[in-house]
Amino acid sequence: MTIKRSNWALPYFIFLLLFVVLPLLLVAVYAFQGSSGGFTFSNISRFFTDKDALGTFAVSLEVAIENTALCLLLGYPAAWILANSKFNRSRVTVVLFILPMWINALMRTLATAELFNTLGIGLGKGTLLFGMVYDYLPFMIYPIYNVLNKMDSSYAEAAEDLGATPWQVFWKVTVPVSKPGIVSGIMMVFMPTMSTFAISEFLTNNKIKLFGTIIQENINSSMWNYGAALALVMLLIIGITSVISGEDGRQKEEGVI
Repeated sequence: MTIKRSNWALPYFIFLLLFVVLPLLLVAVYAFQGSSGGFTFSNISRFFTDKDALGTFAVSLEVAIENTALCLLLGYPAAWILANSKFNRSRVTVVLFILPMWINALMRTLATAELFNTLGIGLGKGTLLFGMVYDYLPFMIYPIYNVLNKMDSSYAEAAEDLGATPWQVFWKVTVPVSKPGIVSGIMMVFMPTMSTFAISEFLTNNKIKLFGTIIQENINSSMWNYGAALALVMLLIIGITSVISGEDGRQKEEGVI
């Protein structure tokens, strides 16, 4: 009896159905459900009139932009060094970048908060951004590193043969080729930052609330419908941004090729 190759995908399909599709459907059902159980748009419309939710969303957007920018500024040079054959690319160097990801993110956050408390540094936005960069920097480095590591070295060599300086080669060849990795890294940092809540809770003593925090607070207060509506709004924003950035990344990649 010959087993079709597609049959091996069945366990994966069941897993996606139970733990991805079904939870998303439940979020959508609760989001459009009123207190009496009937269908309503009031939970969604409430978000656009809720000053606290809109204010928290604005703060989350600001923190996400700042964290993404810092991760890009720090992560791109690190990825370039790892991918550049002129530098030491030993396995030890790569492991040093991977090592923080071997530790649970919550444990890293708690350790960082304790470090600040030990040093007598007050918890606030600065400590929040430090913790965000510490947690999400690897997610910026590796997409960029993967693209740079696969880049055809003949592009840079051709530019140098035509008289380009190392700086011109970097800006006119390396950066354009690595744009798909940059877009992927930005997505992998920006979206989790918008929806996180544990990092802001521990590194600011809950002084700064992010969008994920108000979702958690509503769920913990048994306000399932409004909490689900906020989660659905976040999911829609993530989905729209992913589609736009995906199309933009493909266009840029085609333009470079």
